[in-house]
Amino acid sequence: MTARSLLTALLLLPLSALCLASSHAQTQANPPEPVIDAIEAAPSPAGPRQVIVGAYINDIQQLDFKTNNYAIDLYVWFRWKGGHADPSKTMEFMNRYAADDNLREQLYEKPEPMPDGSLYSIIRYEGRFSTAFALENYPLDEQSLTIVMEDTVSGSDTQIYVPDTNPSISVNPAITLPGFRIGKPSLRIVENTYPTNFGDISSPEADTYSRISISVPVTRPVVAMSIKTFVPIMLIVVCAALVFFVRPRYVEGRLGLGITALLTLVALQLTSGASLPDVDYLMMLDKMFLLAYVFIIVALGRVVATSWRGADVDAEATIKRKDRSWAAALVAAYLVANLAVAWTAIA
Repeated sequence: MTARSLLTALLLLPLSALCLASSHAQTQANPPEPVIDAIEAAPSPAGPRQVIVGAYINDIQQLDFKTNNYAIDLYVWFRWKGGHADPSKTMEFMNRYAADDNLREQLYEKPEPMPDGSLYSIIRYEGRFSTAFALENYPLDEQSLTIVMEDTVSGSDTQIYVPDTNPSISVNPAITLPGFRIGKPSLRIVENTYPTNFGDISSPEADTYSRISISVPVTRPVVAMSIKTFVPIMLIVVCAALVFFVRPRYVEGRLGLGITALLTLVALQLTSGASLPDVDYLMMLDKMFLLAYVFIIVALGRVVATSWRGADVDAEATIKRKDRSWAAALVAAYLVANLAVAWTAIA
């Protein structure tokens, strides 16, 4: 081989290596079609971590309508796969009342592994929760005891709650709540977006959180509450109706009977409302009292209207006859009005 041929071969060697590298890079940039199909068929990246949640209500006590809160003892459990954060430790009760008196107990120091590969953790919580009691239909009202929970760290883009299916919530069958009947509870998962970013300038938009909402319906026994609440009012109305059966000439006695019934009704209303909050609407009980007030005032008005004729012997018979008609009409109107109020509340 001549010197010129050797020099030419040496010059062409880097060029050949460069072409080979370029061909290999092109092969890597354009993988075979089966590989492309496999990539397209592969599942998309996993979404937010799913945390299965459930609850067991062990006891309910001390419904305080005056301050809109109640005491409860419950267990809440969590199951999840993946992730190192324990959701039972980052979960927060959003409607706590008097948090200093509440007790939170972590039953497991570390999450327990489950046969399906998930992790399990459970807490017990005893304390008071605030809830806005709806008293429009009191004392035939139905209340909903609510418990609201959210994660303090993870938004719904990284973690969401999922109700357990076996079952998601249950109640201790031995619970007794004096004056109430406990209905079937429910557990719902909703998304809650706050109207603020809490001053976090790294998050220009408000975060959305997965929220657990537990609701326990409680109702009062209709028959027992009706007897305890409405019978005393009815007795006062009956006493007030007796003014129509006192001889018209005894004006002082008729007025005294009506005024006594009125004062007794006022005292009964003050006593009945002592355990209730000051609300900006009329409760069913308030309407019943108002109807009784109207009855007594109309009866007293009738007595006053006929008082100047009571001593007239000729007119006394006429007054007594008309008083009976007044009594029948007034009692009938009072009963119909009360039935209408009760029907509106029950319906």
